[in-house]
Amino acid sequence: MKRVLALAAILLLFTSAPARADNPFGPGEKLSYDLYWTFVPAGSATLETLDQEQVEGHPALHFRALAQSLPFVDKFYKVRDSIESWVDPGVTRALLYKKDQNEGDYVRHYLVRFDRNGNVAYRYSKGALKNAVLIPFGTFDPLSMLFLFRTKDLHVGMEFAAPVTDGEKSITGTARVVRRETIKTKAGEFDTLLVEPDVRDIGGVFRKSPDATLQVWITNDERRIPVRVQSKVVVGHFSMELTGYTPPKNKAAH
Repeated sequence: MKRVLALAAILLLFTSAPARADNPFGPGEKLSYDLYWTFVPAGSATLETLDQEQVEGHPALHFRALAQSLPFVDKFYKVRDSIESWVDPGVTRALLYKKDQNEGDYVRHYLVRFDRNGNVAYRYSKGALKNAVLIPFGTFDPLSMLFLFRTKDLHVGMEFAAPVTDGEKSITGTARVVRRETIKTKAGEFDTLLVEPDVRDIGGVFRKSPDATLQVWITNDERRIPVRVQSKVVVGHFSMELTGYTPPKNKAAH
C-alpha cells in the first residue's frame, strides 16, 4: 500500500525539451484515482493544482497530492498521506516541499526549503534542520517533477533527464517514452503514451527489487494526464487508475 501511494509523487521525471508557454494544468484542476494492491482495491488518491500564493515573499504555483486507504484497509493499515509542492510561476524550479506521511504505525513529517539561489535544499523535521544537500539549479521535488513533465511535448522515442531531491539526496532521474497505447479506465478510453522511468536510483523498495518496474500511461494530447501507473516490486504489484478529471478553471469552458 505504501508503495502505491508513493507512485503519484514519483511520476516521472524529466525532460530536456523546452516547456510549453500554455501549461495544461492550472488552479481548479483535480485528478482522482483508485489505488490497488495486485487486483484488490486499497485506497484513493487525488492530484490538485491550487490557487497561486506567496511563498516566503515570492509568487508560487501550489500542487497537492492526497492519498487514503479504504475503510476495510484502515482496520489493519490506515493511510492518510499529504504531499504539497510550491514552484516558481515559470515552472523552472521548486521553492518548497512538504510531506506528511501517516501509514499504520509509521509517521513522518518533513519540510524541504530550497535556497534563493537554487543551490542547496534544506530538510527540516519538527522545526529542526536535519539535512542539507547541494543541488543543481533547476532542481524539483518528486511531486512538482510530475507537473514539469506535463509541460513538455511528448513523442515515442523521447528520452529524459533532470535533477530531483527530497532533501536527503539529489539524483538525476531518467525515463523514456516507449510506445503509444489505447487504454480504458473508469474515466473512459484514452489514447496514451507509455513512459518508463529508470527506477535504479529511486531507492526504497525499488532498490531492494532487482526486477522492479514502473510504467506510466499519459494522455497523448495537450492535457498530458497520467491515467494509469503500474509498478512491480519485491512485495507485489501496485497500480493506480484515473477515475475522474476536473479541468482548470480557465479551461473549463473549452
